[in-house]
Amino acid sequence: MRYIGVSYRTPLIVPFRHAALVGALVLSAALTAQPVPPPSAADPATTGKLESLLYHIDRMYVDDVDKQKLVDAAIVRMLEELDPHSIYIPKEELEEVNEPLKGNFEGVGIQFNIIRDTIYVVDAIPGGPSERLGIRAGDRILSIEGENAAGAGFKNSDVMKRLRGKKGTKVAVAVARKGEPAPLDFVITRDKIPIYSVEASYMASPQVGYIKVSRFSATTMKEFREKMDELKAKGMQDLILDLQGNGGGYLRTAIEMSDEFLGDRKLIVYTQGRTSAREDTYSTKEGRFEKGRLVVLVDEGSASASEIVSGAIQDWDRGLIVGRRSFGKGLVQRPVMLPDGSAVRLTVSRYYTPSGRCIQKPYDDGVEAYRGEKVARLAAGELTSADSVHLADTVKYYTMNKRVVYGGGGILPDVFVPIDTTQSSAYFGQLVRKGVLNTFALSYVDDHREELKQRYAGPDQFRQAFQVGDVMLDALEAYAAKEGIAPDAAGMDRSEALIALRLKALLARDLWDTSAYWQMINAENPVDRSFQKALEVLSDDSFQRLGMSR
Repeated sequence: MRYIGVSYRTPLIVPFRHAALVGALVLSAALTAQPVPPPSAADPATTGKLESLLYHIDRMYVDDVDKQKLVDAAIVRMLEELDPHSIYIPKEELEEVNEPLKGNFEGVGIQFNIIRDTIYVVDAIPGGPSERLGIRAGDRILSIEGENAAGAGFKNSDVMKRLRGKKGTKVAVAVARKGEPAPLDFVITRDKIPIYSVEASYMASPQVGYIKVSRFSATTMKEFREKMDELKAKGMQDLILDLQGNGGGYLRTAIEMSDEFLGDRKLIVYTQGRTSAREDTYSTKEGRFEKGRLVVLVDEGSASASEIVSGAIQDWDRGLIVGRRSFGKGLVQRPVMLPDGSAVRLTVSRYYTPSGRCIQKPYDDGVEAYRGEKVARLAAGELTSADSVHLADTVKYYTMNKRVVYGGGGILPDVFVPIDTTQSSAYFGQLVRKGVLNTFALSYVDDHREELKQRYAGPDQFRQAFQVGDVMLDALEAYAAKEGIAPDAAGMDRSEALIALRLKALLARDLWDTSAYWQMINAENPVDRSFQKALEVLSDDSFQRLGMSR
């Protein structure tokens, strides 16, 4: 069944009524208890058939079977018949699935990497218990609760199992630190650890602020408003909002973010389903950035909540959308708990942008084809040429300023930015996939941290003055060879600029934070010039030419 090609339109401005979407209508939401219907509410013709089959399998089948595993497989297969976003989550996976959207987890608060059987601290999360005790990037964990952790063959899951735990519980670790003659002992009291969804924020120019949002979680708006206030205090007049690769999250968070940019009583989004009446949601009076030029960056990884924000901005001609066609997820899921503690995220409605667009892309060909559609876009040339974009829905919709926009498969940007695939190589791919770039950068910073900190006062100076030269690249190649990646002169030559940039960005991240990482990537990215294009449209006549509001 296809839910595209909707020709139904709604006016951009409709009579005001308060119709806020309730918290249960979410995009990729955390699971909370929902009432389970009594058996009498189900269709006996279907439930009876399933129960009868399980009864006979239990009593007659030739081998012993795991009935729970069988039922789980049946549920998964049933949901695949519905749509790609209705999913089953086993009880034991619920907590892990929910964590990124809740905005926190309980543990010691470090990011780590395992390099040659050594656990390196990549970062002590700001505000977490490890950072408060003085644990810092570059520390090497020697033992956990007296158990040897160095050269012990630990996997990531082993480390997480030992360090995570309930708030208030304690764990003892010993770390080695460069310059310290003996191990340092810490007793860490576990606490709630924030998971930040605003990945980066900085001033891209004296007047232009930049904020990158990686997901729409329960804490996103608090983080976003804090960063907005900080940038405005630094003189921000225009904003680049980076939603590239943002796969979505809470619907309510997307609505609140859109509200920061739109004036009073403007339709942001509406939802409607077979058993769900239409629900309209409008902007309110107060917004932190209702004036000032706005550019929203999107790409093929921007989905769901990202598309609500970019769709509302585009339909109201509030800002320019720059990049490539977004993913195309226009389905809303509601969490439902099952009796054994497992859960289902069930699609209950579709969302529509203010002009009436449903941007859900087709899923007639099954789940695998749906998930692989981004690869198909690359093969068809869509990511490298605007002329190769072919939407399934040819119905036209109109923005406030009567510009034509389309539904049926994502948000089409106002300004297309192709990706450059000529610098990619198998060698670069191996360096990334096997973590060699990351671990080499971590080791380099560990050896030169004080020297680099003294030479470069901050990310801006580092970006302008630091160069990844031949000596460092030769050292990287030698390091990669020790890690099992054979030298590839042609691959290195083809991808040298890309490798050097990624390495520089990782060094900056290890010295400062993820904002520093994105400062390096955005300024010099030879593959995707979306950020540079955003700065260009903020300095030319694009806003005036397209009739954007300020």
